[in-house]
Amino acid sequence: MMGSFYTHSPLTTQLILSSPRCNLPPLSSEYTKDVGSKSHLVTANPSIIRQRFQNLLWSRKTFVDNMKIYNHSYIYMPAFSMKTGTEPSLRVYYTLSDVGANQTVLFANPNFLRSIGKFWKSRGIHAKRLSTGLFLVSAALGLCEEVAIYGFWPFSVNMREQPISHHYYDNVLPFSGFHAMPEEFLQLWYLHKIGALRMQLDPCEDTSLQPTS
Repeated sequence: MMGSFYTHSPLTTQLILSSPRCNLPPLSSEYTKDVGSKSHLVTANPSIIRQRFQNLLWSRKTFVDNMKIYNHSYIYMPAFSMKTGTEPSLRVYYTLSDVGANQTVLFANPNFLRSIGKFWKSRGIHAKRLSTGLFLVSAALGLCEEVAIYGFWPFSVNMREQPISHHYYDNVLPFSGFHAMPEEFLQLWYLHKIGALRMQLDPCEDTSLQPTS
């Protein structure tokens, strides 16, 4: 489930939480028609730093070059939620600081992440870990007056029964049992039904297919 959302909120929060991107996704021209190019907040899972950039142990140039597409975004990382995430998160911080990059690294409060995990578990989401998208939606609901989400769809076909990929840029699925995407979707759909947020399921430009409440 690779989603995005926008918010209506006080100015500072709106600048941070509008146009968020999860897990350093590509924003090249082949995707911008569907996902745009704007970004203010970009999450970076430490596992991605290990897998794509060899923990920044050998060369930092590739990572720095990849980050340029995010302009002046905040890079949000769960540095202290697990011991294995601390070192790569700090390497990201020092790498971007050393080169004077435009991005600003933010570390998630581990108490916040823990509380959000307990909250959703109490509401029936049983998985090893929540998705990054659900963490961000949870933060937005606590900070913003209005929240609209798009792309939070956990199934392999869309509502027209056409095959779709897991992410807009690849079809790499999470490890079995790691996330509970259908359970997350049901909770988000419930929030849409009661008016706590707005979930867009069809193409945004197709106004005749807005989801009904």
